[in-house]
Amino acid sequence: MSKPQIRRVLDERDRAAVFVIRGAVFVAEQQVPIEEEWDERDTAASFLLALVDGVPVGTVRLVDQGDGSGLLGRMAVLPAGRGKGTGAALVRAAEDLARESGLDRVELHAQTHALGFYERLGYTAHGEEFMDAGIPHLHMEHKLG
Repeated sequence: MSKPQIRRVLDERDRAAVFVIRGAVFVAEQQVPIEEEWDERDTAASFLLALVDGVPVGTVRLVDQGDGSGLLGRMAVLPAGRGKGTGAALVRAAEDLARESGLDRVELHAQTHALGFYERLGYTAHGEEFMDAGIPHLHMEHKLG
């Protein structure tokens, strides 16, 4: 299997792939209610798509919060893309996009089972655990260099 290629979502075909992947991971696999998975941030967010051998396997969105920070969220990787560096490549590409947009930090709400993954990428957890869609999360932040 080749290394994941990351590209910015600029057309409707890629946008459709984003929502198919998120539906498969969050709604079908994690049982997140569909009305909680899509939200108003999807209209203004920038999206990235990970492809392996030309096939979409993962996605992430970045929302400019208007305070110098970007909110990384809705990262989803299909089983075929897991364990191959896809998630890390998506996070790094989102950080690059944040830098290009003039942002100085990236925040995210990590599912607690994924804390180690984000910590290895330089994110620090803070605050109290909270529930989102019935799944425990923690706030995390990474200052961009």
